[in-house]
Amino acid sequence: MKEKTGNTNHEPRKRISGFRFYEELNDFLPPEYRKKQFEYEFTGTPSIKNTIEAIGIPHAEVDLIVINGNSVDFDFLIRGGEFVSVYPVFENFDISPVVRLRPKPLRKTKFIVDVNLGKLAPKLRLLGFDTLFRNDYEDDEIVRIAGTEKRIILTRDKGLLKHTEVTHGYWLRNDNPKMQLREVVNRLQLNNCFQPFTRCSNCNNFLETVNKNVIKTCVHDDTFGRYDLFWKCKGCGNVYWRGSHYDKICEWVDELRNI
Repeated sequence: MKEKTGNTNHEPRKRISGFRFYEELNDFLPPEYRKKQFEYEFTGTPSIKNTIEAIGIPHAEVDLIVINGNSVDFDFLIRGGEFVSVYPVFENFDISPVVRLRPKPLRKTKFIVDVNLGKLAPKLRLLGFDTLFRNDYEDDEIVRIAGTEKRIILTRDKGLLKHTEVTHGYWLRNDNPKMQLREVVNRLQLNNCFQPFTRCSNCNNFLETVNKNVIKTCVHDDTFGRYDLFWKCKGCGNVYWRGSHYDKICEWVDELRNI
């Protein structure tokens, strides 16, 4: 793999370092470089962060870099001849003795999803996750909100996660909304974090229990007569009740907990 450089009268000296990317970071690489060591050619003394992103890996997906057996931070300058091992965000074990490349994992899991994931957002909200979505978000706005509100960016756009200000983000491999949800739950280990039926799937606001007489004009007469327990969104005013779909949703939630 070679870094692209322009033609000049004085060609800079080319340098080569060895790289190996682990686990799901291989999804960003061309097939011939996946799960194996390869050589990367470059010029100058770039930072390891810039080099990794030039290879195609968003820095927000990386949690540990080991060069010649020592962990380094993103500012480390490579000069050629190094062997670089790059690992994804660790969720299953503690790597605190080495140099983590980001703040500690977000304890209160909150999301902001890009314009390509509109069908994923309501599914996350249904599970109780604070999830922001608008179909007119610009990339810079997503990055700003994520940083200010400490949200994890979910995206299908690899470039979005390469913004310098991004600290927590995940690139969805699947393009099917149902599979995307399973992927997020599995990758971020959210199985035990569900709080279903606490947020509005439409606007993300909290639901509150209301006296049925308050919402009498908001539902059909047969629904009003059949059910006694209702919830209303504090934001958009949507009304919810335990209809025939409730048991199916509970089964779906249980299935997600066990993936």
